[in-house]
Amino acid sequence: MTIDIEDLLNSIKGSLDRIEYIRAEDIPDIDLYVDQVTTFMESHLKNTTRNPGEDKILTKTMINNYAKNDLIPPPLKKKYSKDHVLLLIFIYYYKGILSISDIQELLEPITDCYFQNGEAYDLARVYEEVFGLERRQKDNLKADVEEKFRIAQNTFEDAPEKDRKFLKIFSFVCMLSFDVYVKKLLIEKMIDGFTDRRDEVGRKKGKGQEEE
Repeated sequence: MTIDIEDLLNSIKGSLDRIEYIRAEDIPDIDLYVDQVTTFMESHLKNTTRNPGEDKILTKTMINNYAKNDLIPPPLKKKYSKDHVLLLIFIYYYKGILSISDIQELLEPITDCYFQNGEAYDLARVYEEVFGLERRQKDNLKADVEEKFRIAQNTFEDAPEKDRKFLKIFSFVCMLSFDVYVKKLLIEKMIDGFTDRRDEVGRKKGKGQEEE
């Protein structure tokens, strides 16, 4: 095994330090054509991909599919607003762990309430609040990764020496994976709760209309 476990940890911590989110104020206030949207997303999120030289952040086909699946409202005269871009950023981060249907369930209430609502508390305010929290969590996240690394380094002490380094890395990966797995389950449970509540409201409204 040629990888150095300490170098791996430092690389992970460095990657966390380099994470940069698109600020709402960085998004143009003018409506954009689809090619301008994809160019904007590529320029700001390219370094978040595994293979920056190859991976695509967003394509015209993806955007069209998101609109068809009601993840974003349709463009107006083939142009996308700042709020469209904000929703596309949410989708970009969600799609790595959630299904399209789950993303739709999660974003629908946000879109209904805040998409181009013309009020002071708009989608940009929601976005900045959420991603502001994420930025402040970096130090906590690094500390959690370091703790998992420390625990993993104390595993497989009785394994064959030639396999020990790989098994410690495997242990570290498993701990990180389990963390993601559990959090994904929690997110899915919450989304199911949103769906159940909306279905209940729909049933109540339907019953009231029938009684009228």
